[in-house]
Amino acid sequence: MFLIVGLGNPGREYLETRHNVGFMAVDRLCQKWGVKPNRLQSKSLIAQALVDEDKVILVKPQTFMNLSGQAVAPLMRYYKLELSQILVIHDDLDLPLGTIRLRPSGGSGGQKGLASIIQQVGTQDFPRLRIGIGRPPGRMEAADYVLQSFSKGDMETLQFILPKVEDAVHTFLKQGIVTAMNQFNGALEGSENH
Repeated sequence: MFLIVGLGNPGREYLETRHNVGFMAVDRLCQKWGVKPNRLQSKSLIAQALVDEDKVILVKPQTFMNLSGQAVAPLMRYYKLELSQILVIHDDLDLPLGTIRLRPSGGSGGQKGLASIIQQVGTQDFPRLRIGIGRPPGRMEAADYVLQSFSKGDMETLQFILPKVEDAVHTFLKQGIVTAMNQFNGALEGSENH
């Protein structure tokens, strides 16, 4: 069994913001696997999918980003999951748009949702998939930048990246984090011009 958590903020006004790319990824996986995140459990919208005999719980915390741990930690306990059975998908300012990176563990890198999960779970040793959103232009504050909607051009790049995210998640489920890292880390072909 696996828990796939996409980080974001609940509410229509945040729908297409950079901070919500984790939600977008989970929505895509739900579409691919023919399920809807419409059940409320532990302050989260969740969906259950069966992927090649594996039970997968797809999670969109409804706590707001900086309290994500309050949703994720109780779900982990409820389903009695090991850390290796979790994958947290989130936006990353330090990666250029058009890039994804998987990691088996690590700090929050300033990502408040990740920091909350680390704090509530009591360790940073869980897999995550980072989706690059790039740095804010000029002197714009990071906090303002992540709450802005993606531009039309950026959205087009995202439509190219999200299928890669799907493939990376599927590889993680089937073959584990190391194989997924080896296959998907780094710049993605076809996105050099973004």
